[in-house]
Amino acid sequence: MSKANLLDRRQVVSALLADREDVVAIGGLGASTNDITAAGDHARNFYLWGGMGGAAMIGLGLALAQPKLPVLVITGDGEMLMGMGSLATIGLQKPSNLSIAVLDNEAYGETGGQTSHTSAAADLVGVARACGIADSRAISTMGEVEAFAKAVHDLSAGPRFANVKIDSASVDRILPSRDGTYIVNRIRGDLGFQPI
Repeated sequence: MSKANLLDRRQVVSALLADREDVVAIGGLGASTNDITAAGDHARNFYLWGGMGGAAMIGLGLALAQPKLPVLVITGDGEMLMGMGSLATIGLQKPSNLSIAVLDNEAYGETGGQTSHTSAAADLVGVARACGIADSRAISTMGEVEAFAKAVHDLSAGPRFANVKIDSASVDRILPSRDGTYIVNRIRGDLGFQPI
């Protein structure tokens, strides 16, 4: 990939969540969770800690349990590569309210910045399509990000998948709570459920 003209990760996530209304946002391991927090902490943010590869499946579970709510998974290429099998299950289940946005900097940011498979042969859009997610797209402009953000609110046309090419700039960590019980109970409360 050309390293020129890549999108800024924080601008991408801010645009995805700018008009979120009732969107439930799941942040993948590490940087994407920090990006969601930087866009503004929210009771419907579900931050994933220590579950590499699990973001899309958590999104699937929430989408199936809450079919009248838009569910948006925002994760990284390394985390998505770890959980690629989840795309097959999502393609089979076809939750119409689920959207997945992969922030692809072609690196494993949480383990030292090693080059990820998306820098060479791994085509996540192709994998998502092959798994039955018909609305799978590569995104390289902010206009495309904004169009995807609007599509997230359409509860009848998903699932949808976007691979967003971002730069690999190092940004400050903006850490949300790491208290799993608090995070779960906060989102449950906002959705009208009792704490566990």
